Amino acid sequence: MKIPQPLKKKDLVALTCPAGYMPAENAATCIQTLQGWGYQVLVGKTLGSKSKNYFSGTDEQRRDELQAMLDDENIKAIFFGRGGYGVSRIIDDLDFTLFKKFPKWLVGFSDITVLHSHLYKKFKMPSIHAQMAAAYNGNGVKTESITNINKILTGKKNKYVVNGHKFNNPGKAEGTLVGGNLTLFTNMIGTASDVNTKNCILFLEDIGELLYSTDRLLQQLKRSGKLKDLAGLVFGGFTDGKDTDRKFGKSIDQILKDISADLEIPVCFHFPISHGKENLPVKVGAKHSLTVTEKKVTLQEL
Repeated sequence: MKIPQPLKKKDLVALTCPAGYMPAENAATCIQTLQGWGYQVLVGKTLGSKSKNYFSGTDEQRRDELQAMLDDENIKAIFFGRGGYGVSRIIDDLDFTLFKKFPKWLVGFSDITVLHSHLYKKFKMPSIHAQMAAAYNGNGVKTESITNINKILTGKKNKYVVNGHKFNNPGKAEGTLVGGNLTLFTNMIGTASDVNTKNCILFLEDIGELLYSTDRLLQQLKRSGKLKDLAGLVFGGFTDGKDTDRKFGKSIDQILKDISADLEIPVCFHFPISHGKENLPVKVGAKHSLTVTEKKVTLQEL
């Protein structure tokens, strides 16, 4: 299997919205930044589309635009405007025949977890879990969450060393990095995009879920065997979580600790992969090492 090659100056990259709607002006800084990195940028019609509902166009419009970008051998990377929901509605209608012949980097997160998982499950193809267009606004372009995207695109391997957490389970592991958004990763169980997590390092994050819903999703992962034979487990940010009027009775950290308590593998908490300002880019489908102590965590592409 071919893998995407490092990008060079003047390479063509594309921007599309295969899921939720995004105003065109919200992507202006992203486009300027990509151009500043030396790339030519092709902007799809789904960005700022005239859609009247949640999505950035009909299923057919979103599918056809993404399909055209996947097929175009001149495009070296595809960036996504936003997530939300929508990729699951079109993923089974996409044809990856030409993509396999002319592979390119796919860059995004949240609902794009579906694409990351599908590429790894079907083709063992790596992709980049990273911030999307709106995150470039303000001071976003100056953060590691953005600048490190270009480092990965140009062939550099990332190494992150972050603070530890009292709930961390110490240890060292090596394995293929898989995962992404908890809701989407769990939603793919039993589908053509369902990833075999055996001997993998799994990372998970989510946003806006009720505490009991997060617990339910994690219980589904556990019951389906997704946590059984992991090499390591990385809990990212679980931002904007909510509780019910009648309290669930556990904090998000307690929920995560309980679900991983019997795992005899390295487990870390609060790694800066999230829907928040800190969302360090990582290469899904690539071999990584994970070293966890109570004081620090090191995640490194091998």
